[in-house]
Amino acid sequence: MSKHILLVDDDPATIQLLGRILADAGHLHFATSGEDALRYAREAPPDLILLDADMPGMTGFEVCEALKADETLADVPVIFVTSHGEPSFEITGFELGAADFIAKPFNALLVLARVKTQLRLKILADELRSIATIDALTGVANRRLFDQSFRREWRRTRRSCDPMALLMIDIDHFKSYNDRYGHPGGDSCLRAVAQALARAGARPADLVARYGGDELVVLLPQTPRAGAEHMAQALLDAVEALCLRHEGSVISANVTISMGVACYDEHSPWWAALPVDSRFAELQHDPGHGNAADLLRAADVALYAAKRAGRAQAWLVDIADVDVPLRARPIASSPRTLRGASNAPHGQP
Repeated sequence: MSKHILLVDDDPATIQLLGRILADAGHLHFATSGEDALRYAREAPPDLILLDADMPGMTGFEVCEALKADETLADVPVIFVTSHGEPSFEITGFELGAADFIAKPFNALLVLARVKTQLRLKILADELRSIATIDALTGVANRRLFDQSFRREWRRTRRSCDPMALLMIDIDHFKSYNDRYGHPGGDSCLRAVAQALARAGARPADLVARYGGDELVVLLPQTPRAGAEHMAQALLDAVEALCLRHEGSVISANVTISMGVACYDEHSPWWAALPVDSRFAELQHDPGHGNAADLLRAADVALYAAKRAGRAQAWLVDIADVDVPLRARPIASSPRTLRGASNAPHGQP
């Protein structure tokens, strides 16, 4: 897979020269100021940044410091491009998190070698991070990756005024399942359900994660409530289609799930009232406009409503109604909710 390289320099001639040297190294992108570089990197994180250390306005050191302070960009390697050769200059850069330095005037072969080295290291680091963010039991994302992705997507939602939905899912009567089939059987059931949810997600940006115990979450960026409702029904159907026998359930012969859906879109009361300067809010209290914690809490409230209504169904709560549980409403249900209603073959996982 071709890597994305961001070249940052206020001198167009330098960018053109680097572009020719690195033409075959990956997809090249360009910025002529520190501010533009940060804006581009936040919208589409690159795999490597070549950064001019001496720029008017926001200096290269200041850009590097801002990159390393952003958890979504902190792991992007930065190579400083500079005409400075004194050790103190390089020491400062390394202390800020720089991966390497390229000296002006350029030696084309040396530039290409340094860039290829950093790209190889980035690939290895990404693989290690991937291993560290996968739940060993279910094979889907773990809580750590969900928390990181949730914060990142919430910032993007607030910045771009895109809709967002969050689904919180419990396996119905899972304790009874463990009691009847044993913990190895319960682990197999949880793994099968998680994988069914992952297969049902159609877009690369959607994230299925294990939140804790038998609780799973599905993060749906750029998804309005209509799309979230459609996904909720698809997930209920996907789990039902597994036909996993559950003799300990009082609502179905098969394993079912309950789901809480939280949404934030143009129909949310807070949508139009969102002030520009609050779009970068994350988990902090933001009265009257909502925050990521409210969306998470809304999904939990909706899940509780689905369980209270009889399970094997999905309920929805708007982010603005997180403190008004009575406004929760049903949106989908399992196609078979009566015990023994299924004629499909059953099998203990």
